[in-house]
Amino acid sequence: MHCHDYAVTRRSFIKDTMGVATLLGMPVGSLLAAKGTAAPAKAEHVILFWNGGGMSHIDTWDPKPGRPTQGEFEPIKTSADGVQISEIFPQLANQMHHCSLIRSIAGTNGDHGRATYELQTGYGQSANLVHPGLGSMVVHEKERLGDLPAFVSVSGQAPRAGYLGQKCAAYFVGQPGEPDPYLKFPAGISEIRGNKRLDVLARMNRRSSAKYGAKAMKANESAVEDAVALMSSPALKAFELKHENPKNIERYGDTDFGRGALMAKRLVETGVRFVQVNRGGFDTHSNNFEAMRAHGEIMDPGLASLIEDLASSGLLEKTLVLMLSEFGRTPRINENAGRDHHAKVFSCFLAGGGVKGGQIIGSSDEDGVMPAERPVKPHDIHASVCHSLGIDGSKEVMTPLDRPMRLIREGGEPVNELFV
Repeated sequence: MHCHDYAVTRRSFIKDTMGVATLLGMPVGSLLAAKGTAAPAKAEHVILFWNGGGMSHIDTWDPKPGRPTQGEFEPIKTSADGVQISEIFPQLANQMHHCSLIRSIAGTNGDHGRATYELQTGYGQSANLVHPGLGSMVVHEKERLGDLPAFVSVSGQAPRAGYLGQKCAAYFVGQPGEPDPYLKFPAGISEIRGNKRLDVLARMNRRSSAKYGAKAMKANESAVEDAVALMSSPALKAFELKHENPKNIERYGDTDFGRGALMAKRLVETGVRFVQVNRGGFDTHSNNFEAMRAHGEIMDPGLASLIEDLASSGLLEKTLVLMLSEFGRTPRINENAGRDHHAKVFSCFLAGGGVKGGQIIGSSDEDGVMPAERPVKPHDIHASVCHSLGIDGSKEVMTPLDRPMRLIREGGEPVNELFV
């Protein structure tokens, strides 16, 4: 089911109501089609690992051996010729022939809030408009598959759906692998009694919606209906890991991150369009190297096992895996053995969904201070996700105040070198 509460665009209006109209002898529909079209879809799903706090690019994806900015970690060879990453990812190094790196993201914000907003929505913050996050954009444009929510956020909240409406908001999972206590009746309420209460609630909602007709009331009615349907769906087991092979949990790591990565795999196997796995703790103004070593020990097995398993099953071709943070960290190491905020250049990790493995896009300069080759704007990343999924990023949707908004910010272009 599409979440098209506000999906009427000027383009679709003209196409539907004036399809035979012409302008200077050319059909209006042809003019609009020439403005922006979607590429054929390569991916059906997205797994976004969001690392909050600003992950150091030099200590992860863009090592600087022999430079004063290098820090404590050495680069290691990977399964991709000529591609080196930090020593904190030894298992992932064996999967890098499936993966690519962008080392030249040119950010604009060094503030956590503004940078997070830009990297997750593709837009700068506005005083009077909430832009939807990337996951909400994806589920707005792609048909829902199966009974589970199309957008799931694990171990943290995802960005708001903004003007796309409640149906495009994320379903939140706080503790990966544990059943949602809100999807079953409270203790002492039998299934028969609980279903009777739900029937009463459904009738009340329908009467209120019919009487007042407000969009918010109809959205609430739909949300309740979706929740009730989910309560009885066999697909709900994809959220639980109690019956998972213990060896798999051990491979991924018996941590929130490892369980989140394993759950993400299970969810896309069940048809979920967009999974966001959240991890914080990257604001390393002090003790950066101790913190990053600990992050590596947790993240490395989970990410490596996910890529390996998706590749083995063939699902990696249909699943775009992306790891992002709001900015990088300063090449200069401060007096507290930390790195501070650095937005001028940073990196991201990608795999699957049509991404050609074993390559590096762009570069930073010799000390990791500025882009040296092929600068990539933050909203180019969003345009690349849309390209992978066959979504026309130039499409306009109307906000509740009848303001036309592009899905992808003007000027955002896919990083075409990524794709096969």
